[in-house]
Amino acid sequence: MDMNDPQPSAPNLSLGSLPPHLLVGHALGGTQVPQLPPQMFITAAQLMDITDKKIMAILRDNQKILGVLRSWDQFGNVLMTDCVERIDATGIYAEIPRGVYIIRGENISMLCEIDLDKEDTPPPGLTLAPVEEVYALMKKEKAERKVKQAKKEKALANLGFVPEYNVEI
Repeated sequence: MDMNDPQPSAPNLSLGSLPPHLLVGHALGGTQVPQLPPQMFITAAQLMDITDKKIMAILRDNQKILGVLRSWDQFGNVLMTDCVERIDATGIYAEIPRGVYIIRGENISMLCEIDLDKEDTPPPGLTLAPVEEVYALMKKEKAERKVKQAKKEKALANLGFVPEYNVEI
C-alpha cells in the first residue's frame, strides 16, 4: 500500500443513511422511526452467546480469571464458577484455584471464550511453574520496574516535569 494513497474511510453509519428496511414502522405504513442495525450495539445481552462456556476475564488490574460463565446482568456483572486465577511472570505461569467469582462489570477489561481443544496446552512461550516461584519472580520484576520508574521520574524532574504519584506500576 502506497503511503500517498488515501486511507479507506469508515462506513457512514448515521441514521439518515440507513436503508428503508431498517426503519421501524416502514412495512406498517406508520411513522418511520430510525433503528440502528444490531451489530452497532455492544451490550450485556451479547453475553448470552458465551453463557455456560469457559471464558477468561481480564480485569482492570490485569488479573486473569478463567472459569465457566454462569450468569450476568444488565450492568455486565458476571458470575463465574470453577474459576482459576492465572498469574504469570517472564516465561512462567501458575494457576491458583479460586472457586466461584462474582465480578463487577466495570472492572472487566475483556472477556474471551476459551477454545476447549487448546485448553490443556500451555500458553505459547510460558511454562507451568509452582505458584511460589511465579510470585517470587513477579515480586522481583515489580521491584525492577519501580527502580526503573524512579530513574525515569528523576530524569523528567530535572527537565521540569512533575510525576504522578497515584499510579502503581
